[in-house]
Amino acid sequence: MLKIVHVPFIASLLAASSPVVTAFQGSSEDLPQKDASSRSTDAKLADQERPKPLTISLWPNQKAPNGDGTFDSNNAALTIHQPPHPNGAAVLICPGGGYGGVVIGPEGHGIAKWLNKHGITGIVLRYRLPRGRSAVPLLDAQRALRIVRVRGPQEWHCDPKRLGVMGFSAGGHLASTVATHFDEGKAAAKSSIDRQSSRPDFAILVYPVITMGAKTHGGSRRNLLGAAPSAELVALYSNEKQVTPETCPCYLAHARDDRPVPPENSRLFHAALQSSKVPSEYLELPSGGHGLNGYQGPMWDAWQQGSLAWLRKMKIISAAE
Repeated sequence: MLKIVHVPFIASLLAASSPVVTAFQGSSEDLPQKDASSRSTDAKLADQERPKPLTISLWPNQKAPNGDGTFDSNNAALTIHQPPHPNGAAVLICPGGGYGGVVIGPEGHGIAKWLNKHGITGIVLRYRLPRGRSAVPLLDAQRALRIVRVRGPQEWHCDPKRLGVMGFSAGGHLASTVATHFDEGKAAAKSSIDRQSSRPDFAILVYPVITMGAKTHGGSRRNLLGAAPSAELVALYSNEKQVTPETCPCYLAHARDDRPVPPENSRLFHAALQSSKVPSEYLELPSGGHGLNGYQGPMWDAWQQGSLAWLRKMKIISAAE
């Protein structure tokens, strides 16, 4: 049997959706299995019904801002994966890669296809790499959320009030940055995109980099902040220090034996969410390392099942999905 052990917390929490930590214990035999032929048939039917993915550029005229008054000729892009039967929920997906690359297959398009199976629109962000320009990935992600809020309702069947963000590893840092650094848009802006809020409605963070302090991933910090960042910059992008009561609800999952990105990252963020009484849940897995055994097996399945259950509890998706 699959067992989820609930661990109580000292901090007082929101009664409506109490933040919890769960520890997964089980094996692949605990999870429902299909034979290979059934899985293949299901996948083919889903692909036949699913609209073809659409890729769009984020910034007009190949003029992407760097956050310091300068602009970049490189552009970021969104790929929208629509489910055959959308339920209105949508997730902006931020793949990992240590801010030195973008693992857009398994942590991007593969995740979008999984979300599609549950009626959720998956929107993969190919963000620009920072190379020490710390604001660049955040600007791309904020722009992406604003675009989906404008175009999503009519074009991609997205509810602008059920728009979340998901990230893995360094992409988890980007997603947690989006969750803690946001604005309501510029009410006087000419562009309808710029008038939109950049706050996500929820966040799902899987083995995320969170802090830029002692427990960070060194490569991610160096690529994002440069070789010798100031103490102020380190604090600004240590997202456990940026949580407020306005931070969106969050679900986190991390393996206890993750060495490149220690689970203290998720623990710090979840503790900060609790302190600010933000609805949250943290699933700590006993094994799997970074990447959870190569995106497969019982640890990988556990965070997916857990995050879907949490989305149902938060009423982002219905109990039937």
